[in-house]
Amino acid sequence: MRLEHVAARAGVGKATIYRRWASKEALAQDLLSHLAAPHIAVADTGNTRAELLAAVINPMRAVTETDFGPVIRALLSQIASNPSLGDPFRASVVEARRAEVTRVIQRGIARGDLRADADAGVATELLVGPVYFRLMFGGVLDHDFAERVVDSVMRGYTV
Repeated sequence: MRLEHVAARAGVGKATIYRRWASKEALAQDLLSHLAAPHIAVADTGNTRAELLAAVINPMRAVTETDFGPVIRALLSQIASNPSLGDPFRASVVEARRAEVTRVIQRGIARGDLRADADAGVATELLVGPVYFRLMFGGVLDHDFAERVVDSVMRGYTV
């Protein structure tokens, strides 16, 4: 990503971009947060399985059906290797998703659908990790895949 190209596409000078964002990493982080935000929340439906399914389908749709997909694909290696991009991404987008899955797990425990010792942190990785694995290494991201991921988590987390 070159700020000259961003400025040209926006029809502004590079100085205008720098007045708003101190670096290209800050611009990328703002873009990632903006694009990811609509796909993090999981509504309380009263149905733990449906909520776990939403926790898989939301990021799956984000990477396959929205502008977040091409942006995250382009920036994944930078997120992994560049702390000035990766640390803020993890602190915002990843932590927001972890917090949301934690709420889903806590609701499932409160309903008696999930074991009291269900680990929300690992649940996030079990639910969302396969989406990013397939995004990076290939594989179909469809509803059947999401169902299989949730069924696997439910088998390990149910009472």
